[in-house]
Amino acid sequence: MKQPWELTLADASEMICKGTLSPVELTRSVLDRISAVEPRVLAWARTLPQQAMAEAERLDWLLRQGTYLGPLHGIPVGIKDIYYTAGVETAAGSRVLAGFVPAFDATVVRRLLEAGAVLLGKTATTEFAYADPAATRNPWNPGHTPGGSSSGSAAGVAAGMCLGAFGTQTGGSIVRPAAFCGVVGLKPTYGRVSRHGIIPFAWSLDHPGPIAKTVRDVALLLAPVAGPDPHDPSAASQPVPPYAEGLDAAPRGLTAGVPDRYFPERSSPAVATSFQEAVRALERLGMRIHEVKLPDCFEAGVEAGRVIMHAEGAAFHRDWFKTRGEDYGPKLAGLIEAGLLIPAASYLRAQRVRSLTIAAMRRLLTDVDVLVTPAAPGPAPEGLASTGDPVFNSPSSTFGLPALGLPMGFAPSGLPLGLQIMGRPFDECTVLRVGAAYEAATLWHEQRPALWSRDSGGGQAVSWV
Repeated sequence: MKQPWELTLADASEMICKGTLSPVELTRSVLDRISAVEPRVLAWARTLPQQAMAEAERLDWLLRQGTYLGPLHGIPVGIKDIYYTAGVETAAGSRVLAGFVPAFDATVVRRLLEAGAVLLGKTATTEFAYADPAATRNPWNPGHTPGGSSSGSAAGVAAGMCLGAFGTQTGGSIVRPAAFCGVVGLKPTYGRVSRHGIIPFAWSLDHPGPIAKTVRDVALLLAPVAGPDPHDPSAASQPVPPYAEGLDAAPRGLTAGVPDRYFPERSSPAVATSFQEAVRALERLGMRIHEVKLPDCFEAGVEAGRVIMHAEGAAFHRDWFKTRGEDYGPKLAGLIEAGLLIPAASYLRAQRVRSLTIAAMRRLLTDVDVLVTPAAPGPAPEGLASTGDPVFNSPSSTFGLPALGLPMGFAPSGLPLGLQIMGRPFDECTVLRVGAAYEAATLWHEQRPALWSRDSGGGQAVSWV
């Protein structure tokens, strides 16, 4: 019999709807799990146990009154510590914002709470969501990075300390940590989810999105937070479809494009082998597999994104950096210093190159339904000084395409590997449909790290010391 914290979000949601599990039982179980394993994982910037239990009790009362708020009713979640949370410190993993308490909730947080989610606390992030690491450990092996910048969100889900979490991706900060931690991460289309109340890194590239145990779980998390927002002009007005519906439909007849370059030459042997097996699995599901030629401007477009990230990151931090430069970590300080040297003409040219490449990628995606690649060049690197290479995720961030990362197998070391599925703008439904079919056919997502409870069928894992 599974403990409540072991359930997927979808399974827990169904049980709460049927009355066989209460929000209080689920929240208490998850809080007990946090007490048991958080000292070894360090996934949380701060937890809110009393607030969470009070909210769970309120949600129990609503159910007794006949009020059900939807699939997230009573679901405990974590929120990356760059999302504003009213009355709760939002420090962004930094000394600069230590002690900062927002007066309002980010739009994502507000919508989650309105949908019945229980806020467990703020998950750890790299400093201002860049590259200076948090203290978080990878639940599969404490000597390896969990990835960044949504370190705590991915590690918290992988360690069973929340049923879902929200992160952000500017380069590779949702899909990469999900891959390293053996969970599922969805970076939606740029503008699909409001950025209001989220501390920015690069306005042109920031994407909020969910991390959870399964594809269905991230679909359930996306639905209530997606859509237009009067507080964020970049939030798109496209209708929000029921993302969790249609996930069981076979992807037969859809076409998956496999890029001709960029990804293959950067993949480790273990990743290359697992990716070939993943492509064959998609083919067995009835998908057509085509090698596709990436646009000639692809690499230039990716490099343009790097210029934009540096320039916009420097612009946001400039004033603080002038007066509190000593409070910045070395990696973020280096980015700011480099970004301040970028001429306006170079930044504008980078935006132009990016726009041209976005158009070229959209033309490519008229010939295929999705693009499939590995989610990272290899498994989580050893050591905690680096959060890993975002090179495989930066394209979808720079070009604003939806990207889903999900488990694809294991390296010889026992560390997880990830598959990445990219799609057309605002076509998360197809991306999720393909991901759900692959997930059901392979069952990699059912493997758990060694610190998972011993009676829950843990899989390939590296022992903790």
